[in-house]
Amino acid sequence: MSNDTIVTLQGHVGGTVQLREVGDAVVANLRVACTPRRLKRATGEWVDGETQWYSVSAWRHLGEHCARSLNSGDPVVVHGRLTTRTYVNKDGVEVTTLEVDALLVGHDLNRGITTFAKRPSAAELAERQAAARAAQAAQASTATGQEESTAA
Repeated sequence: MSNDTIVTLQGHVGGTVQLREVGDAVVANLRVACTPRRLKRATGEWVDGETQWYSVSAWRHLGEHCARSLNSGDPVVVHGRLTTRTYVNKDGVEVTTLEVDALLVGHDLNRGITTFAKRPSAAELAERQAAARAAQAAQASTATGQEESTAA
């Protein structure tokens, strides 16, 4: 068993999801804001706590799916490995950040609805690409045939 700290975050996407290539893999980076709410029993009112920000990395297919599915402000649930990173910022101040290497990411369905589209299999993708190439070739030959008939 691993000694990783596993967490589940419930929050909102705090900006645009950034997708980049790292070696042979892709990674999506996003920020998630989590603001706890507490009920003040004395007054019966809900009070927001301090917002905590987490940097989230989602690798490979999960990263691609995050980039295509998530928008700024979307309510999300993120499940993954929690790590901390300490660095010195440009002002010379030591900063510690909380980072999550995502294992699972999804919309928070307590806050709204969503639709799901299954990722096509490799065979389906290859079939679609072949059909697209065939259509382009047919279109190109039709265009060439029309040019020849107008020249005659």
